[in-house]
Amino acid sequence: MGAQRILVLGGGFAGLWSALAAARQLDQLGLGPEAMEVLLVNRDAFHAIRVRNYEPDLAPLRVPLEEVLAPAGVRWLVGEVGPIDLAARTVSVLTEAGPRILSYDRLIFALGSQLLRPPVPGLAEHGFDVDTYPAASRLEQHLETLAGRPEGPGRFTAVVVGAGLTGIEAACELPARLRSVQARAGLSQPLRVVLVDHNPEVGSDMGASARPVIETALASIGVELRLGVRVAGLDGASIRFDGGEVIPAETVLWCAGMRASPLTAACGVATDALGRLPVDAVLRVEGLGDVFAAGDSACLELDDGHISVMSCQHGRPMGRFAGHNAVCDLLGLPLLPLRIDWYTTILDLGPWGALYTEGWDRQVVAAGETAKRTKRLINGERIYPPLTGDRAEILAAAAPVIQRPPPVQSQGGQP
Repeated sequence: MGAQRILVLGGGFAGLWSALAAARQLDQLGLGPEAMEVLLVNRDAFHAIRVRNYEPDLAPLRVPLEEVLAPAGVRWLVGEVGPIDLAARTVSVLTEAGPRILSYDRLIFALGSQLLRPPVPGLAEHGFDVDTYPAASRLEQHLETLAGRPEGPGRFTAVVVGAGLTGIEAACELPARLRSVQARAGLSQPLRVVLVDHNPEVGSDMGASARPVIETALASIGVELRLGVRVAGLDGASIRFDGGEVIPAETVLWCAGMRASPLTAACGVATDALGRLPVDAVLRVEGLGDVFAAGDSACLELDDGHISVMSCQHGRPMGRFAGHNAVCDLLGLPLLPLRIDWYTTILDLGPWGALYTEGWDRQVVAAGETAKRTKRLINGERIYPPLTGDRAEILAAAAPVIQRPPPVQSQGGQP
């Protein structure tokens, strides 16, 4: 009988940490790949720091899988995940060399989420987004072309659709990005950044105490608001709203809405409104004995009655526990329930600073440069796997424990 296999689908925050946690638990038990193999499948050879795609510098946002998985003894395969056959315990993967059928003993579904793209006229042809690294690179390349384009009323106008967290963060960076393009070309022209949402308030989920901080930051940076409107269409030169207003704009960035990977439907269980698989406290998909799920494709009820959110804050611990539990399940060992008893939101507000809130009611803890230091700590260090290549360090980071909330940074950078 050959080695058993834990198959991890996805190399994002949940998938990477699922694979590493499985490898750690095998190491703890003294089991090698001849007894159990951990295999991760991802669409490319990188772990993407997706939550930073709104930033102007994309260079640090992809971590080669080889640098993290190889020291941990995890195998990986580049390919697009296709049909999942739960009865046969197989997954079809389309690789550059052709299709492959992968068997598994335990499956961890961590294919994440994707931007919701409604059938708005012109969106597919003329819209941009920061949902993936290639999409963020396409936006960057587009911005660089603006200086060489013919003069027009919308050449240096950017409209961001969706005033949730991603839209706010992207909008806060765009004025400086547009000015940088102009400066390199020796131009100095008026520019506009407009943040749009169908809700009557910006950051509608952020709560009453946080919203004034966001509004102050946007006004300081020079971001205009168009709230309570819906997009009727765009054509590459302008964007139209349902009320008839037209804004000349050659850059439209779509940040409105997310849905779990459509492949969750292959699991044959009822999903929530966001398309997520229901999981129990040990991250097993409800009704499926050999399938675990983590991250944006999973819906976990937390101890306080809230539901997990699509963020690396929840995706990373969900992955660690899913990987650990998949190994334990195969070996008949006790499984660990995931208990997350805190929630924070740390929103980047560009050159103005950042906003740090605690609790589901988003009570403001810090704002401005103080919160920005914490945001830099998160974006630049906390959410990255160890990049030293040290096996012991990598496996230690994958322990199934809950990190405490990030500290509010003092002036000197110490908590």
